[in-house]
Amino acid sequence: MNRRNFIGKAVVGAAAVTVIPRHVMGGKGFIAANDKLNLGYIGTGKQIYTLLPSIGACKETVAVAASDVFGKKLELFVDAAKKNNAEKGVDANVDGYNYYRELLERSDVDAVVIATPDHWHAQIAVDAAKAGKDIYCEKPMALTVAEGRAMVNATRKYDRVFQTGNMQRSWRDFRHAVELARNGYIGEIKEINVSVGAPIKQCDLPTQEVPESLDWNEWVGPSLYRGYHENLAPVTTNGPWAWWRGYRDFGGGLITDWGAHMFDISQWALDMDEYGPTQLLPPSEPADFGLSMRYANGVVVNHKKWGGPRDGNAVQFIGTEGKIEVSRSFLRTFPNESLATTELKETDKRVYFSDNHYQDWVDAIKNRTKPVSDVETGHRTASVCNIVNIAYE
Repeated sequence: MNRRNFIGKAVVGAAAVTVIPRHVMGGKGFIAANDKLNLGYIGTGKQIYTLLPSIGACKETVAVAASDVFGKKLELFVDAAKKNNAEKGVDANVDGYNYYRELLERSDVDAVVIATPDHWHAQIAVDAAKAGKDIYCEKPMALTVAEGRAMVNATRKYDRVFQTGNMQRSWRDFRHAVELARNGYIGEIKEINVSVGAPIKQCDLPTQEVPESLDWNEWVGPSLYRGYHENLAPVTTNGPWAWWRGYRDFGGGLITDWGAHMFDISQWALDMDEYGPTQLLPPSEPADFGLSMRYANGVVVNHKKWGGPRDGNAVQFIGTEGKIEVSRSFLRTFPNESLATTELKETDKRVYFSDNHYQDWVDAIKNRTKPVSDVETGHRTASVCNIVNIAYE
């Protein structure tokens, strides 16, 4: 080989070994402006049909894979994801996998959306982080405190972007309520009342025949085994919500189901995203309500029903000079009702701004930054809910 040929071939060879696949690029802005974020959806139950159009509305996203141990549900979602791609003008196939580890083996999957029952969140998230995938994980982030910490550790170790599905942080009314509370518009916060439903309970459902196309052993997975019941894993996704969320080993009752939203807002308002309560005071007798938590700053957070029958899941801040009440259907302030629509002053302290929870995740992936509900935030909120259940028990 003469010198000119040698140099030419060496340059070509060097170029070949230095072309790094997009999915392993960890630097800021590794997704180019016209590039696409290839997504794998893990868990194709009812909640996924809220996430698919919301995440799919982000111009960068493309669904390329999905996984579920319930074959019938997986087929339906694959069709829906293909349709979503087509409506965006994206020519991309969506492959279905019965087992999520097969999906994680794909080098072209950049990130995953986890919408399984709670008891699978931790294992899938840790495996996804190890596989180099960024993560969107539905709330409550973890079934236990220890699992949540493992998810944080894996996210940090493998330098992943992790958004928790506490999407109320990207809603104007909740953000405004938090900023009013933090900036003293109702004086010093003394007490917070959180209205959500009952704690976890032991599963007492009878065993039924396992439906065709469902791998029940894999559905139970890392939890203690019990027989199938349609309330835990309904055959269809257009009926009531699956109630695995109400039972020990699979969910955390309404304490975690709605508490992951509402206790999250109280944590945010108290600037406790990396902390939590220091004392829990459960009722003296078995009960579904009446627990109080005390924070190091002296604020007491109560799990209690308050307001009228239509107020539902909501948060009430009580300050030395007034009250703020917020839910998905209202923002009310007392005695100054105009505070609900008052613009904050330029000198006021502001919280992280996001008006689109899903685009916020995509942007964080592109910029390699933390999203509005980072894994540590999701873990701390889930931990509050986890320990509230323990206290009630």
